Amino acid sequence: MATWQGNVAAMPVPMQMYYPGTTSEQGEVAEPVVNFLKWFYHFIEKNEIYHVENMYEDGYYKISDFYFKDKPWPSPEVVQGIVEEKDEGSIFMILYRELYYRHIYARLKPTLEHRFDSYANYCELFSYLLTAEEPVKIELPNKWLWDIIEEFVYQFQSFQQFKSKAGKINDEEKSMLRDDEDNVWKVTAVLNILLQLTEKCNINQQLIAMEKGEAITEDIAGEFGMKPIYTMTGFFSLVGLLRLYCLLGDYHMALSCIEHVQFKDKDMMALVPACQITANYYAGFAYLMIRKYANTIQLYQHILGYMQRTKQFFQNRSFQADDINKKNEQMLALLAIASTFCPLRLDESVNIQIKEKQGDKVARIQHGDMAVYDDLFFSGCPKFLSPVVSENPTSPFGSSGPRGLQLQVFKAEVEQQRLIPTLRSFLKLYTSIPISKLAKFLDMHENEVRCCLMAFKHKKEVAKGDSVDQTTMDIDFYVDKDMVHISDTKIARHYGDYYVQQVLKLRESNKLILGAALTPVVTANTA
Repeated sequence: MATWQGNVAAMPVPMQMYYPGTTSEQGEVAEPVVNFLKWFYHFIEKNEIYHVENMYEDGYYKISDFYFKDKPWPSPEVVQGIVEEKDEGSIFMILYRELYYRHIYARLKPTLEHRFDSYANYCELFSYLLTAEEPVKIELPNKWLWDIIEEFVYQFQSFQQFKSKAGKINDEEKSMLRDDEDNVWKVTAVLNILLQLTEKCNINQQLIAMEKGEAITEDIAGEFGMKPIYTMTGFFSLVGLLRLYCLLGDYHMALSCIEHVQFKDKDMMALVPACQITANYYAGFAYLMIRKYANTIQLYQHILGYMQRTKQFFQNRSFQADDINKKNEQMLALLAIASTFCPLRLDESVNIQIKEKQGDKVARIQHGDMAVYDDLFFSGCPKFLSPVVSENPTSPFGSSGPRGLQLQVFKAEVEQQRLIPTLRSFLKLYTSIPISKLAKFLDMHENEVRCCLMAFKHKKEVAKGDSVDQTTMDIDFYVDKDMVHISDTKIARHYGDYYVQQVLKLRESNKLILGAALTPVVTANTA
C-alpha cells in the first residue's frame, strides 16, 4: 500500500471504481476515496494521531470538496466493507458515521431518519468515553474533538428548529416525532451529556489549579483527566454548555459554565481558533444581555483584533472562512450596541471596522433613531431556542418565537437607556450645572431629571462589569443638592495604535507592489 499524500489535485480524473461486496445505493466509490478511507482506518486503529490530524484537517475537507460537494460520503455499510471492519460498533465506524452525518448537515438536507441516526451515533460515541472503566487508549486531534462538541450542539439546535416548523412537517414525520419525543434530542439529555463530559475529567478543578499556577496531578484531574482526549473534550463541553444556555436564554447559567475559563491567547481554547472565537462570541453576548457592556466590549475588542491578525489563516480554509466572517459581522453589530450604552475607548483597528460595517447605523442611533437597535440586535444575536416546542399557535413566545421574546427583553433595556445619550452629551459640556438648567435643556420636570440622573448612575455602574479598567469610563458625576458636578475622566487618546495600523497597511502595499514587479510578463507569440 503506497503512502497517502493527501494531494487531491493529483487525483486522476479517469477514476477506477471500487465495487464492495455490500449492496448499497452507493455502489461506486472512487479509488482515491477508497485509499483515503483505508489509510484513515489504519491510522485510527494504530492511534497515530499525527497522521489522523493531517488526514482530518486536510484530506477529509479536500476530498469532500472534490468528490462529495453535493452528495453524501459513502454510507457506513459501504465503508465497513471497504475497510473490512467486522464490528459496526467499532470506534472507527462510530467516528466515520459522525463525519458522514455532519457532511449531510453541512452540504445536503438531512431527513428525520438522518437526525435520529446521528443522535444515536453521538450517544454511542459519548457512551464509549463515559462508561469506560479505565481511560480509552485512542487519541484524537483537538480540532476534531471541538468539531464533535460543536456539531452535537448545532444538530440539537437544528432539530429543535425543525420541530418548531409544524406546518412544514408531513404526517409521517409527525408520527415519528411523537413516537420518539422522549428519546431523541431532548434538551435535558443533551445538557446531561455535556455536564458528564466536564465532570469525567474534573475540568473545573483543573482550571482552578491552572489559575493558581499549580501543576495538574492525578489528585486534581483524576485518572481520566490525565488523558488529553478527556481533558479537551471536557473543556470544549464547557464552551458547548455556554452556547446552549445562551440559545435557551439563561445567560447567568451560561456564564457560570465558564467561570474559571481564562480568555487569553495562551489558554486551552487558543489551541483551536474556532473554539476561541465561539467562546468569546457567546460570552460577550451573555454579558450584553445581563447589561455588563464593558465586559462585552473587552471580549469583543480582544477577539476581533485576534481575527484581524489571523485573517489570512482562515481565508486559506474555505470551509471555515464563511463561519468566521459571519461571527465577525455579528460581533461588530453587538459591539456597536454595547459601545453606545457604555462609551469606552476602542482600539483603532476595531473602531475602523465598526465605521466600515455599521457606521451608518451608529450615526442613526446618535440622531435618535431607536429602531436601529432592532436591526443591530437581529444582525448580531444567535438563533434562540425554546426548551419546549409547542404546536399551539397561541404560544407565549408569540408569532416570532423565542427570538421575538429576547428582542422584547432587549427593547425594554433600550427604552430605559433612551434619554441617557442625550443627558451624557449635555453633562460633557459642563463641569457643574444646576438641575433646573438641565431640566430646561431636556424639556423635563426637575424631579424627572433627578430620576434620569439616578438611572444614568445605576446603568453606568452595572455596565462597568467585573474586571474592566474602571478609569476608561468617559464621564462621572455626583449630585449635591440642586447642583450636578461633573468630572471628565476621559483618557488621552493613544495614537500608537493608529500608527501601527498604518505601518501594517504600508507593508501590505509594499508586498503587493513587489509581488507585481517580480511577476514575469508573458507576451503572446505573433506569427
